[in-house]
Amino acid sequence: MTKEFIKIGLVSISDRASSGVYEDQGIPSLKSWLDKALVSPIQFSARLIADERDEIEATLIDLVDNEGCHLVLTTGGTGPALRDVTPEATLAVADKEMPGFGEQMRQISLNFVPTAILSRQVAVIRKQCLIINLPGQPKAIAQTLEGLKDEAGHQKVHGIFAAVPYCLDLIGAPYLETNDAVVKAFRPKK
Repeated sequence: MTKEFIKIGLVSISDRASSGVYEDQGIPSLKSWLDKALVSPIQFSARLIADERDEIEATLIDLVDNEGCHLVLTTGGTGPALRDVTPEATLAVADKEMPGFGEQMRQISLNFVPTAILSRQVAVIRKQCLIINLPGQPKAIAQTLEGLKDEAGHQKVHGIFAAVPYCLDLIGAPYLETNDAVVKAFRPKK
């Protein structure tokens, strides 16, 4: 039995990185973490775009409707600054909102910085794809995906990725297996 590929869209949203002012760190950080965390075969489709609402919406629609992504992870554009419009664009293309993801990301980040309360990350479902807005900083990306562990490596606070495989199951996406040493997927006992 051959395993079905999971198609994952990676979108880094940054005016300065997309215009070449500095090198993007979002996509390499996401790809590196996913390569460690996932056992399932993956195909990536990556995009580096400016923080423009129309462009973000068009990119998300293209990744889901045309590229056939099962999971899309965005990074950047989720703060309160005037140019930060990723959540608005994400909600505009949604069939369903998944508020628990944003709530948990803020909860995790508050363990590190008091300004996490300013974050506006959201997660939504479009068709058979889960779209999640992640923080912009590489370290914060890993923290929100993995959660918090104590000195002995035991999970103190679950990261959001523990719920992603089961969410994908529920929306009819391919089965996603994780590397338990990085993040243990939670699926209810049948």
